[in-house]
Amino acid sequence: MSHISHQRLRRLLILSALLFSLGRFANGYFICRMPKGHSYDAWRTAYAGAAPQGAAANEMPKEKGDFLEPDLLELVKLDSTIKLDIRYATSNNFLGRPVYKEGRAFLQRPAAEALKRANRRLREKGYGLLVFDGYRPWSVTKLFWDSTPQDKKRFVADPSQGSRHNRGCAVDLTLYDQRSGREVEMPSGYDEMTERAYPNYSGGTEEQRRMRETLREAMESEGFTVYEFEWWHFDYKDWKRYSILDIGFDQIKKGR
Repeated sequence: MSHISHQRLRRLLILSALLFSLGRFANGYFICRMPKGHSYDAWRTAYAGAAPQGAAANEMPKEKGDFLEPDLLELVKLDSTIKLDIRYATSNNFLGRPVYKEGRAFLQRPAAEALKRANRRLREKGYGLLVFDGYRPWSVTKLFWDSTPQDKKRFVADPSQGSRHNRGCAVDLTLYDQRSGREVEMPSGYDEMTERAYPNYSGGTEEQRRMRETLREAMESEGFTVYEFEWWHFDYKDWKRYSILDIGFDQIKKGR
């Protein structure tokens, strides 16, 4: 074999090795020998360094189902003794900037009426409800997800699934003292992303835990369930009957 033939062979071997290496990363996925019984798609996903769950949710989920028509009610119009502290209309939130143009709170009619009943129960004990958030447009949920570190994502809803806030069936709230009008102390602050926010957290003072349980008992008596990582977040029992929404507060029908 000639000197030129040796050079050509060498080049061909280098080129072949290079093409093989590039092929292993085809389409951004690492390709390797698949174990018996595994499909290519499943195997490449496992080795993709795949994006975190929900990261590809750039559009609102397309749901199928026989959903009820939205019927969002403004809480303070239903019960003027319910107070508001809509943090997402201010810079006093975990993002440090407003995401709502207006400080208003809405829920689907059955959830809003149940909240009114819970507030009535609490007023008999000298407390009232102070609402931080109710219905939340899907685009805001997407913003929260994108702005939250991976290790804190349990505290925010995955936009690929939608939030119960997006359905108008979740509410964030606490208690206020009727006599002083002040917010009561709980084991953690609102939107605090620590274990102190868990509804079963055993720390804090006895009085803080008592206030947390007083809130929980009133809400659960009217068909709400507390979220496992946030003492302030409650989901209404019929949330599955409503679809995900992405409308602004100003688009909600007047008089509701």
